[in-house]
Amino acid sequence: QVQLVESGGGLVQAGGSLRLSCAASGRTFSPNTMGWFRRTPGKEREFVAASVRWSGKRYYTDSVKGRFTISRDNAKNTVYLQMDSLKPEDTGVYYCAASEVQSTSQPDFRSWGQGTQVTVSS
Repeated sequence: QVQLVESGGGLVQAGGSLRLSCAASGRTFSPNTMGWFRRTPGKEREFVAASVRWSGKRYYTDSVKGRFTISRDNAKNTVYLQMDSLKPEDTGVYYCAASEVQSTSQPDFRSWGQGTQVTVSS
């Protein structure tokens, strides 16, 4: 079982920045894909960004392209989400997840963190 622990959430004004971190621990494995998802008020949990270990590819949902950057430190099994130019609609609970396959689809992610709250004030 892999444990994922997020940190870095908080309250920020619109236009500001936050950096989320997610550290993986537990049984030894190197997840192929590490991703970020979020649940915003009134909506289902949605994909935000993903980083694929073997290909080096990164994927983003359209609404965050150009504002969010996902990166990972494979040696530390840690993934980051740099969030710039934050908007009130980015408010929500952000979840880190890990998958052993290359995917951006939630069912393929077997390990999930507990979530961290991000609140963007207008």
